[in-house]
Amino acid sequence: MKTSSRTAIGAATLRAAHQLMDAEPLLLKDDVILRLLEPEIIQHIREFPDLYRRPEAATMRTHVALRSRYTEDSLQQAFEKGVRQYMILGAGFDTFAYRQPAWAANLRIFEVDHPGSQAQKQQRLAETGIPLPDNLSFVPVDFERSSIPEALQQTNFNLQAPVFIGWLGVLTYLTMDAIDATLRFLGTLPAGSELVLTFSRQQSMEYFSSLANRAAAMGEPWITHFSPEELADKLHSHGFTSVSFLTTEKALPYFQGRTDGLMPPRRASLAHAII
Repeated sequence: MKTSSRTAIGAATLRAAHQLMDAEPLLLKDDVILRLLEPEIIQHIREFPDLYRRPEAATMRTHVALRSRYTEDSLQQAFEKGVRQYMILGAGFDTFAYRQPAWAANLRIFEVDHPGSQAQKQQRLAETGIPLPDNLSFVPVDFERSSIPEALQQTNFNLQAPVFIGWLGVLTYLTMDAIDATLRFLGTLPAGSELVLTFSRQQSMEYFSSLANRAAAMGEPWITHFSPEELADKLHSHGFTSVSFLTTEKALPYFQGRTDGLMPPRRASLAHAII
């Protein structure tokens, strides 16, 4: 039985490495992750920086930091348009709730994740004394077996109000049935709801193949892939009216003036859809 996600810890480790190794201005400022992760992980980054400077690691570190930054920028824009709910699907060690800016005080945040992974995170939050904000709700859900709307009924989630959804680093680990079940629910949300999600294409690049092999060795294989066209069709079929992708060109402003060698993604792996 699954108890926690090792790949979620891996993504969080890359966010921590970004804080410790890369130049200002950081793509994502996340001091909380340096406290939330086990001290041994932080020590490993400090002792073996060359491991994180390898091209494969730098590419994935950039991807992980950029996807969170883009999501949070898009969330703020949605908030400015009146959205007051933020649902993080497969939250893992996401830290937005614990470093939220002042404007987010009027936002209701729902961390939806596998019960085992969520319990591991809650344990670390308690051990480190990181306070839980009043606007946060934990929602335990197994995407393959549980109903998200039923789980949300135990919270103050408002099904009649628009919501911003972040779904990062999750799709590739799910079956198509689980993806469709989730998208069917999301497609019923009110107009003005938005979704930012990452996806993986077929393993045609060497470093992606290597990462996929490592994930499989940890018991979390990459099983579902999309081309941008296939994902757009999927989202449209579930009720999303607008779908766009963070291309290399659109990502360039995040990388202007960087001195650490981090580069924009070479191909789109992040989508933004609106109902």
